[in-house]
Amino acid sequence: MTSSPPGPVPDVPAPGHPEDPHNAALLSGPRARLSELARVIRIAREFIRGFRRLHFVGPCVTVFGSARFQEDHPYYALGREIGRRLAQAGATVMTGGGPGIMEAANRGAKEAGGYSIGCNIKLPVEQVPNPYLDRWVTFRYFFVRKVLLVKYSYAFVIMPGGFGTLDELFEAVTLVQTKKIESFPLVLVGTEYWKPLLDFVQGTLVRAGTVAPEDVHLLTPTDSPEVVEGIVRNALQEHRQEIAARPRRIRLLGES
Repeated sequence: MTSSPPGPVPDVPAPGHPEDPHNAALLSGPRARLSELARVIRIAREFIRGFRRLHFVGPCVTVFGSARFQEDHPYYALGREIGRRLAQAGATVMTGGGPGIMEAANRGAKEAGGYSIGCNIKLPVEQVPNPYLDRWVTFRYFFVRKVLLVKYSYAFVIMPGGFGTLDELFEAVTLVQTKKIESFPLVLVGTEYWKPLLDFVQGTLVRAGTVAPEDVHLLTPTDSPEVVEGIVRNALQEHRQEIAARPRRIRLLGES
């Protein structure tokens, strides 16, 4: 298993109300030059804060999934078991830090003695970090959060979810398909849930020529936590030299 600092490390989130006007202003057309410059600086600061807090968390596997499944739902139990197996495989489990599937995966990892990370987001209805996180960061901007969810991961596990999960899935598969990142595994958990989507990809997108037939194989559907664990173990083994060469903390720089 990955080593981890003792006890949870809380975040000091970026200032601002959940209904943060900076998000709307960013996408609402040109503004005054100094205002735009200040916004770029705020975005850069948010990236730097995320990099500093997550730089040494170990080789991650990111689990995506809905925040809406409660503890008594079968998908929650499945997410918890997958989190446990990812920790046993030696991965740090990273999620969006919220409830539902995210909580389940973080919980399973923590119960197995693994390291559990969350990339939380400020929302109009506040998303509180779940109680199974060893370390978390709360972001103002979705796109900054999405970069951090991808940056440190060697595999992606996509469980049932809604628009946010679909956005994260297609972001990750596009990065792999266009070779912007290495060909890390993308595992779809819940074959019945994802079947209509895969049928659409195969029967409509491939048939229309908008997706290459070989790109369908970038996605691996399964219902088995054992299969997920095996895929992750293989991915970590494949990148073992890169993982071993990760930078080490410099305490004089306040790195933790």
